[in-house]
Amino acid sequence: MEGNYLIPANSKKSMLIFGLFTSFDLILFGTGLGISLLFVMFVQLNNTWLAIAAISPGLLTGLLVMPVPYHHNVLTVIKSIYEFYTTRQKFIWRGWCYSNEQSDEKQVYRR
Repeated sequence: MEGNYLIPANSKKSMLIFGLFTSFDLILFGTGLGISLLFVMFVQLNNTWLAIAAISPGLLTGLLVMPVPYHHNVLTVIKSIYEFYTTRQKFIWRGWCYSNEQSDEKQVYRR
């Protein structure tokens, strides 16, 4: 194989339900669909905007659990963006010229 490594692309899919969803994703989507179903059953849908408002919880949760490339789903993308902008970003150089005797070694940094 001349130094090339082959890692199966679907190695993590076996840990997911239907190969796409976590249990939290299915609970979130089921809750959104349940709320939409209750709105559709108990609200008189005489107006188009009222009908859109009634099905919007199901549509919103469906968009949140929709798979996207390079991430699990839209919800994880939003979480990653939020975490990036709200946490302190400090990157410490640990290259070949780094001295282990510096004082910043005692501080704890996230990622």
